[in-house]
Amino acid sequence: MRFLLFLVSIVFTTSCFSQQKELLHLWPGKVPGELKDKGKPVIDTVRRDGVLRYTEITNPSLEIWPAGPESNTGAALIICPGGGYARLAYDKEGTEIAAWLNKYGISAYVLSYRIPNKRSGALQDAQRAIRLVRHNAASWKIDPGRIGIIGFSAGADVSARSAILSNMKTYQPVDKADSASCRPDFAMLIYPAYFDQGENRSLTPDLKITPATPPVFIFQSADDGLANSALVMAGALRDAKIPVELHLVPKGGHGYGLRKGNPAAEAWPDLAEKWLFTIIKPTN
Repeated sequence: MRFLLFLVSIVFTTSCFSQQKELLHLWPGKVPGELKDKGKPVIDTVRRDGVLRYTEITNPSLEIWPAGPESNTGAALIICPGGGYARLAYDKEGTEIAAWLNKYGISAYVLSYRIPNKRSGALQDAQRAIRLVRHNAASWKIDPGRIGIIGFSAGADVSARSAILSNMKTYQPVDKADSASCRPDFAMLIYPAYFDQGENRSLTPDLKITPATPPVFIFQSADDGLANSALVMAGALRDAKIPVELHLVPKGGHGYGLRKGNPAAEAWPDLAEKWLFTIIKPTN
């Protein structure tokens, strides 16, 4: 029996090791505005629902999921997991999304942005992540003009802020990578939150949409208590004549990722794929 358990342990360890991806920390020196020393992500041990969650990030990073050489489209997406800015649903809204994108030849970069309750730090991390991916485009075999961002719940807020506030200087440059643009070429917002914090639940005041805002895909469930975020964002983008595609399905709730058994989770990937391939057509 012990020998059998030993073999199972070897298989499990080997499987986990084979799935490990390269991890790139965003900040070579001090993390701007961060008061704590850099440390490993703190794992949530309270919730036991089959989701890997982090409850503290002090050393932001990108987990790199390159597209296979035989299927590489040259496009890339930075993934922002959600969790209310209090935690990150790292696998459900991060690595599982990366694996899904890889199936379509899209390189993926899972962003561990700072938490808990560090919204300005999260935007700094997202801007730095976009610049790093663009700076390394040639060596990573991606097109610097086809780099997008996708986020879930609070991660969609990070993504939207990256797309809308790309002209905002949020930190002092630290190296050559910071000479690259931090504007994503497109954004995908899945069951987004925090967009309707303006007067009478209108668009959050600091989200000033400009002609530089890139095309946006939005997916939401009508029975999600945060659904108004999607509606006000889509309306504001439309008013500003920014290309936007909005899908609102009747049921699904919030926080489903790609996991089966939820009608919204089974609906959004096909819709997103179709939209995505109209956006990432090769530029040549």
